[in-house]
Amino acid sequence: MIAIKPALLDKEQAATYCCISETTLEKGVREGNFPPPRQLVGRRVGWLVEELDVWARTRPVSTLLPPPNTGAKKPRATSSNAPGALQGA
Repeated sequence: MIAIKPALLDKEQAATYCCISETTLEKGVREGNFPPPRQLVGRRVGWLVEELDVWARTRPVSTLLPPPNTGAKKPRATSSNAPGALQGA
């Protein structure tokens, strides 16, 4: 089977591909800071992966490190500290 890279992505996919929210994507398009969508058919639009790649490569290099808890799973509640658990029973 041959894996085919898509040429276009819908809004949700484009936002995920660029690691931003759909709201940030929409704001970027409105302000001219993000590639605009392409008209496909009717009211359907899509973003060219090639343009998203160029946009990503042109982002400035950050001097900020991610916070130390990035990606850390939150501890699960146990029966002893779960909301509604009986105290002293």
